[in-house]
Amino acid sequence: MSPVIARLVECVPNFSEGQTKEIIDAISSAVAQTPGCQLLDVDPGPSTNRTVYTFVGSPASVVEGALNMARVARSLIDMRIHEGEHPRMGALDVCPFIPISGVTMEECDLCAVEFGRRLGEELQVPVYLYAFSAREEKRQKLPSIRAGEYEGLEKKLADPEWKPDFGPTEFVPTWGATATGARKFLIAMNVNVLGTKEQSHRIALDIREQGRGTDQPGSLKSVQAIGWWLDEYNLAQVSMNLTDIDQTPMHVAYEECLARSKVTKVGLCGSQLVGLVPLAAIMEAAAYYMEKENLFIMEDSQKVRLVVDRLGLSSLEPFNPREKIIEYMVESVSDGPLTSMALKSFILNVGARSPAPGGGSVAAAIGAMGAALGTMVGWLSFGNKKFEALDSTMRKLIPPLKEAMHDLLPMIDADTAAFSAYMGAMKLPKGSDEEKAIRDETMKAAMKDSVAVPMNVAITVNACWDTMKEMARYGNIQCKSDIQVGSKAMELAVWGAYYNVMTNLPNISDEVYREKAKEDIGTFLKVAQDAASDVLEIVADRTE
Repeated sequence: MSPVIARLVECVPNFSEGQTKEIIDAISSAVAQTPGCQLLDVDPGPSTNRTVYTFVGSPASVVEGALNMARVARSLIDMRIHEGEHPRMGALDVCPFIPISGVTMEECDLCAVEFGRRLGEELQVPVYLYAFSAREEKRQKLPSIRAGEYEGLEKKLADPEWKPDFGPTEFVPTWGATATGARKFLIAMNVNVLGTKEQSHRIALDIREQGRGTDQPGSLKSVQAIGWWLDEYNLAQVSMNLTDIDQTPMHVAYEECLARSKVTKVGLCGSQLVGLVPLAAIMEAAAYYMEKENLFIMEDSQKVRLVVDRLGLSSLEPFNPREKIIEYMVESVSDGPLTSMALKSFILNVGARSPAPGGGSVAAAIGAMGAALGTMVGWLSFGNKKFEALDSTMRKLIPPLKEAMHDLLPMIDADTAAFSAYMGAMKLPKGSDEEKAIRDETMKAAMKDSVAVPMNVAITVNACWDTMKEMARYGNIQCKSDIQVGSKAMELAVWGAYYNVMTNLPNISDEVYREKAKEDIGTFLKVAQDAASDVLEIVADRTE
């Protein structure tokens, strides 16, 4: 069984106010005080007169959080007096819902529809569905809905073809209109241009998908872009929305801007990310520059530094990964309580008068430590002049051990969670036949999870043995004892997984499942014992 994943939806509402701190803070407070919502980022722009908020929560929570923000904005923002560099059509201009973990795009679509319906009914404002939620093809792209902006909205609303999906068809001068929908993760990236607004816009026209028109498309797919001027920094920017980072990753967009700037004969001086960015996008950019420059970097923190440097992400203000990378921001939501503990606290919890955390969690922790020791040996064999000939080998051996180390960590909590779920199922009511049936099915499911977690521990550890053998054969001989301890720790993890499975199997009535699990875990233990013996023998035979 995979570790329990928090059901997280990201919501990124854009409000047409980026200058008045009191209004910005009031909208922030509205979502911060919504149960189940975690406010991650508030990014106001004085020149754009727009603030991008980022928060996460369960599907139901984010809908409530977005509505609470909208209610505050309804009384504080007046679009009749709004001016700013960014295209806009409403006080809450756009409110997308994005799947982060444990949810599908279809579930985010339900969030958008529910939010749009309630926003239109409760606040009596026009609402359009866009992106994945659009009911018509011409409404899929936000620029199409926003065309004419606030100033042209009254006329647009009078056109039957642009009837809102929710809310009134009448123009609401103080609000305008709102677009909402489910979409993929969008990266808002601005590239700094040492030139004029016109020069930056020329680059934008060259790269954006729509280009200069149907007969002159731009060079990048799924990219929206304009050029603008920032008074507060005294420079121009190519402002881009990367609407599908699978088609156009941010490093591709930056490099294309760089190439176009040379044609336009202006200089670039780094870039800026508005709102948050997924770690995968950073890692993809890191992979690009590592391959381009023949670099070998394993630590995520160093890969982040590489990308920050190559894209100039700290050019206008310091780029803090803990405040800009979404996975780092939601670690407190997704990390389990045991994994988050200090080692001393974990040990004391194991030693407390409680059945959990128990042997299953300890087995996962020991397995992670074994993989960590193998990883350490790899690092101590790489980048050292004495072992320079091993560099290419270590580039292959370090990644799988490091990956296993990270994969095993969530299983520490998953094992305890499965046990707790079973104990909770036992406490379910059993007064009626229906209640007994529900209790029985819940207990069966929880017990199978209690078997699946240690099975995953064994599978994850056993996938590392070929790598550990190679590490034993070629790794730094001065780390001999570390390889020995690491291999025995990994063997012990599978041994612990074996006994956890065997302890829980008698409680499973499904005979076919029970016999298959018994056969599999027995095989896994034999593989681990033989492989650990092989590793120790390889190390013992080495003289240098």
